[in-house]
Amino acid sequence: MKASFSVFKKLLCRRKTPFKRIPSKNLASVSSCLLESQHIITHHSEECNPMAMIKSVLSERCWNINPDHLCTIGLNESNVIRVLTDLFDESLDAELLKSVCKMIHILVSGNMNHIAVDIILHLVRISCSKEVSEGSLLKLFYETHSDRMVLQTVCSMLVHCYIKENEVSLALELTCRMKSFNLIPSVGVCNLLLKALLGLDQLDLAWDFLDQMLRQGISSNVSIVSLFIGKYCSKGHLLSAWTLLMDMKNFGIKPDVVAYTIIIDSLCKLSCLREATSMLFKITRLGISPDSVLLSSVVEGYCKAGKPKEAMNVINFFNLKPNIFVYNSFISKLCADGDMVEASMMFQEMFELGLLPDCVSYTTIIGGYCKDPDMNRAFQYFGKMLKCGIKPSVTTYTLLIDACCRSEDLEMAECLFHKMIAEDMMRSAGIFPDVTTYNIIIDSLIKRGFTNEAKDILDELVRRGISPDMVTFTNIICGLSKKGDFEEAFLVWFYMSENDVKPDVVTCSALLNGYCRARRMEEANALFVKMLDVGLKPDLVLYNTLIHGFCSIGNMDEACNLVAMMIRNGILPNIVTHRAFVLGFEKKWVDNPIESAALKLQKLLLRHDIHFDVDDYIAML
Repeated sequence: MKASFSVFKKLLCRRKTPFKRIPSKNLASVSSCLLESQHIITHHSEECNPMAMIKSVLSERCWNINPDHLCTIGLNESNVIRVLTDLFDESLDAELLKSVCKMIHILVSGNMNHIAVDIILHLVRISCSKEVSEGSLLKLFYETHSDRMVLQTVCSMLVHCYIKENEVSLALELTCRMKSFNLIPSVGVCNLLLKALLGLDQLDLAWDFLDQMLRQGISSNVSIVSLFIGKYCSKGHLLSAWTLLMDMKNFGIKPDVVAYTIIIDSLCKLSCLREATSMLFKITRLGISPDSVLLSSVVEGYCKAGKPKEAMNVINFFNLKPNIFVYNSFISKLCADGDMVEASMMFQEMFELGLLPDCVSYTTIIGGYCKDPDMNRAFQYFGKMLKCGIKPSVTTYTLLIDACCRSEDLEMAECLFHKMIAEDMMRSAGIFPDVTTYNIIIDSLIKRGFTNEAKDILDELVRRGISPDMVTFTNIICGLSKKGDFEEAFLVWFYMSENDVKPDVVTCSALLNGYCRARRMEEANALFVKMLDVGLKPDLVLYNTLIHGFCSIGNMDEACNLVAMMIRNGILPNIVTHRAFVLGFEKKWVDNPIESAALKLQKLLLRHDIHFDVDDYIAML
């Protein structure tokens, strides 16, 4: 890591006064700037002057830019974008860009920042598509500015727009270029850029940028450092997060409840509840009052760990007023334990206390009844959810669809699925079926032998821009293999490779199982060898599948070779292996196949100095 904690200590020592707020000008300044623009127009030919082009397009859009009638200018977002599109469709030369940049300065001078941001955002989008560099835009803004404070604001907006467009690397490059003009984005924009860098796991770049911020005079604070603490915790580096928290105090930054909450919540998620509780009591002794978010996090941790008594102790000790998060934690625990009577009572208790259950509350209890399974009650709560105006989530629908599939109510599952993918539902509620939802439908169809319908669902999944995962492909390959349609199974296999999804042991087992069922052992063995070549390690299930296949055709030599291989790899044969050997010896017309199978396995195990008593084993069988 380029910038470690030692660097952080050095950085914290260089805190300076942050930039002051930029004052805005009144509309009179806008009028004077517009008059200046009119003056420019009179000195240049209207045909070649970019300002004349802007004026012409504005006039076509019914904009009155006469300073005497300034209040009639219809500067709204849609008009701005339409005007810019018209302008850049005609030309994208430097003079035109200069005129647009000057117009942006005028808007910021007149405190019309919201309109300026819309123009800059559209400018960024067009410049990215037409390969205009961020450095060129910065240079143009600098060349057209007349007020340093306005320029500072405009450049901050420009960086912000690159971040909004997910062009984080360009935003970072732009802040570096701004240094040559002795400029730096506002504190808020700098924080946004830090968040974006950390969100992309660019921890080293984030440290470097923090260094630049401090060198430019933007002081560090607890909010900024909490961003880094959160990133370390999300990566599981709690020791680094704690060290950073301790370094804050050494340099005059007092950790707040948010910083401690990040670490305590991470400890709870890792089931380190003793450490989380210890830290909770420690911060109270430091004079920091735990809020409901922090306490709810600890309560949820105990509930998920199956310790509701300890959760209640935390609630009682800190006199925590029950909230929706606490109730959701307890309902989740009760549903996981299958205690749906108590879960329903607690759900009803929320209404009595004036708390309104949210989507998580309903989804949790619906999931509990789906697991129970009591589909009537599950749909009752689903109906209540809709009646209360609470929009179900993808998880809500997925739980119901999965339960319907397991209870073989495919008609209802299909109805729910089509409700999810209805265009008006997706637009109004923002509900889009994910790969998990599709996998449940595909798995249900495959189990019932509807492989063609499963492939249709796969096509639908791809058409909607969702990437199939390992489970998707494995389910379809399994169904096609069981059906004996190996040609189609291999087509799906190759399609899997095209989508950069590598087959795993389960996928190979699905195809191998099909070959073994069809007694096509030559192809099965070839696939097994190829699987070993690419570095996949077979498990006991895969070995037994292949052993059973060879035994079913009486090829005991290959079966014994596979048992020897699995023993060398630390996997011991089990009762399924023995049954396969019994089948093999039956094919050989051996008098006592059960004893012969046990003796053969004993012999193979003894070669690796592993002992077991055949008589005891047979007696156990």
